[in-house]
Amino acid sequence: MIAAVIIAAVIYVIPTFQPGVWPHKKINLGLDLQGGMHLVLEVDADKAVENTIERVGHEMRDLLRKERVRTLGIERVETVKLAVKVAEGDDVKRFDELLDKEFRDLRVASRTVKDGVMKIVLDIPDKEADHIRKLAVDQALETIRNRIDQFGVSEPDIRIQGERRILIQLPGIKDTQRAKELIGKTALLEFKLLDEEHDVNAALNGNVPASSEILYETKEDRATHRVQKIPYLIKKRTSLTGAYLTDARVQIDSQYNEPYVSITFDKKGARLFERITAQNVKKRLAIVLDNNVYSAPVIQDKIAGGEARITGNFTTEEARDLAIVLRAGALPAPVQILEERTVGPSLGTDSIQMGLLSMCVGGFLVILFMVIYYKGSGIVADFALMLNILLIAGGLAGFGATLTLPGIAGIILTIGMAVDANVLIFERIREEMTLGKTPRAAVDAGYERATLTILDANVTTLIAALVLFQFGTGPVKGFAVTLSLGVVASLFTALVLTRAIFDYYLVNRKVRTISI
Repeated sequence: MIAAVIIAAVIYVIPTFQPGVWPHKKINLGLDLQGGMHLVLEVDADKAVENTIERVGHEMRDLLRKERVRTLGIERVETVKLAVKVAEGDDVKRFDELLDKEFRDLRVASRTVKDGVMKIVLDIPDKEADHIRKLAVDQALETIRNRIDQFGVSEPDIRIQGERRILIQLPGIKDTQRAKELIGKTALLEFKLLDEEHDVNAALNGNVPASSEILYETKEDRATHRVQKIPYLIKKRTSLTGAYLTDARVQIDSQYNEPYVSITFDKKGARLFERITAQNVKKRLAIVLDNNVYSAPVIQDKIAGGEARITGNFTTEEARDLAIVLRAGALPAPVQILEERTVGPSLGTDSIQMGLLSMCVGGFLVILFMVIYYKGSGIVADFALMLNILLIAGGLAGFGATLTLPGIAGIILTIGMAVDANVLIFERIREEMTLGKTPRAAVDAGYERATLTILDANVTTLIAALVLFQFGTGPVKGFAVTLSLGVVASLFTALVLTRAIFDYYLVNRKVRTISI
């Protein structure tokens, strides 16, 4: 068993020093050791409530039209409220019935009557609004995590901090600007029809129809780097969103040899896309991402099968990043970067050198003390200590954990704790030998009486380490990981490994004295 544990540890440690030898990961270094990016984002959770009200308004407008309930207008007021104007009489009654049946989550904030028209103001109850905000932060966390995972960062640390903030640590990241753009992009994909009934130039001069808006397509000349903005007059109503996407991949156009993003819809999205294209043949459909037009092709025929493409004069890297954010899904609300730090690799190198120096000096002093004070038995304890460090390194690699600067501190602490268990055992053996027992009987009694004390001390330390891991932030977690691995390793080396060595010499080699 001892041999199997040591061999497994060696197998896991080797790739750290000789990459590619075994198909195992090497020990991951944290942000403070290998450099990288530290970000704190704030989610605009109130925007999620506004988006919910906006969506409810569209649903209500469609349903009232379907049920033939006449209204004089539905508009969003005070950002998070809906104002519905209904003529007094049967329409008010039918509207209330529809409200009770289909929109039970909405609260009637006020009712006012003027000139035979009732104005009903609706909003979302406070408890439900808080729930929407919390969901927005949780969903933003998962979306960002999916994007970073597909971006290819090893061992990122992504967590919620407070109510609306998200902490992100990306060790080893080099292209920080690209990472920020990938993380912060809302990635709301929408398909909207162009308003071809009105003149775009008139709209640019201020005559924008109420049902339309001006959006721009940005084109950059790669040779001159000149940016051209092309205006489009686009209907506000969204025909289809990226919520129905199942896949987005980079493809190469065989005709122009340029990359584009191929997108695939689920069954419902495919039906909607087919219906939209069938009803609007020879009209232009704009593909809009975060209010930027990527393309506005003419619908030549009904498109079945649930597939489409996004073109936009991309580089391969730009197309890949766009595919990543589309696959990961849109953020439920915009995010803002509150704090940004970049740790250079040179600082990490200095930290590693100083940490290793501390470990070597501390280890040497402990080894020297054990040899001077416990003589031959001290050498056994020192051998166990070396294997203890090997087992910690093997555990870090095997579990895919991240080594941080506090983690190195945890290893240094473990060096002292590892020999502490042997000190307890050796003192017990000395006491038994003072009472006149034989070396074998003294060893048996020493391990038997010290084991429970060692287990108590280490288990309580392990509990504390697990609590630190559960509730601590990145650096504290790094300390907790190495401390936990160190506790388990020291229990193994102190109670199993050293006992096996003593048994080998006392039973197999028939040694009659102990150097202790």
